[in-house]
Amino acid sequence: MKAIAVYPGKAGSAHMADIPEPSLEDIPGERGVRVKVLAVGLDGTDVEINAAEYGAAPEGSDFLVLGHEGFGVVEEVGKRVTELSRGDYVVAIVRQPRGNSIYDRIDMADMTTDDTYFEHGISRVHGFLTEQYVESADHLVKIPKELRDVGVLLEPTTIIEKGITQAYEIQRRLKVWRPKRAAVLGAGTVGLLATMGLLLRGLEVVTAGLDEPPYLNSDLVEAIGAHYINTKVVSLEEAARDHGPFDIIFEATGYSPIVFEAMQHLGKNGVLVLSSVTGGDRKAEVPADAINLDFVLGNKVMVGTVNANRENFELGVRDMALAEYQYPGWLARLLTDRVDGLSSCPRAFELLGSEGVIKVYVQVAPFDD
Repeated sequence: MKAIAVYPGKAGSAHMADIPEPSLEDIPGERGVRVKVLAVGLDGTDVEINAAEYGAAPEGSDFLVLGHEGFGVVEEVGKRVTELSRGDYVVAIVRQPRGNSIYDRIDMADMTTDDTYFEHGISRVHGFLTEQYVESADHLVKIPKELRDVGVLLEPTTIIEKGITQAYEIQRRLKVWRPKRAAVLGAGTVGLLATMGLLLRGLEVVTAGLDEPPYLNSDLVEAIGAHYINTKVVSLEEAARDHGPFDIIFEATGYSPIVFEAMQHLGKNGVLVLSSVTGGDRKAEVPADAINLDFVLGNKVMVGTVNANRENFELGVRDMALAEYQYPGWLARLLTDRVDGLSSCPRAFELLGSEGVIKVYVQVAPFDD
């Protein structure tokens, strides 16, 4: 069968490959599920792996099948699978509990302390840019048919779910924590989903982007009741003064210096959630003593969110369903650019980062009506 694969460590090696069809017998305990891939979202991670910035092939293979934002339909299940049936829509959990840490053993591989980790389409596990895959039922999350057309957004939604959940979990130490106002830094896919998730929890939300409104991203922010600001016109300091204090700041920019600016404008007892995975060697001069003092005296917290576990995936399904009910059609507007078929993947890579693009995805196979 066909797949889009790279040779990790070799820049620009993305290519169409022929790979063997997987077997249910690859999964122990008769718990295997064969999934037909319907759609796969692409993001900067896929670009960076193709640029040989990171990525690792599975043991015994010299290539890695790309794609970690998969969505598909169940075609066949093992004899001991009772929770899924043929025709169910599913998304696979990306990070796999295959390591030796205690967190792998309790199925929280997203918190592993191992140096080696296992992620579909990223590290040591093939991804979803292929025609089908086999996965354990334990690592599949069922998607209601009502979310079929936007199911490919679940994986990025889990990133914001984990971040928001961590914020609330950390501040349980305060016994009573009732956040009212939030700022989201960045109006791309993750920033828009964070805006949605915070609004669904009853917070007032300000979302900051680089572009002058009106444009699609700012329209999407305003359409669900948040307030959009252009950071070229309104500084974060001004936003905090006019719309704060911010109990939660969710960073989704990919620009590391803004983290230190955000630290200076977080409210007392606030949580700063970081979702950007940044490389490079940027440097920033910051008022270190003032930031440190303010964090200590203000009971403030900074935490990162990356990957996700089953709880986060299930919360993502819940919030996407709520969003479809409260903001009908809003999620679908994030899916700005579709390419059809695995052979069109080069075009999908070209679209990433283009003006007006929010989420690029590959329609691997047509949905059955």
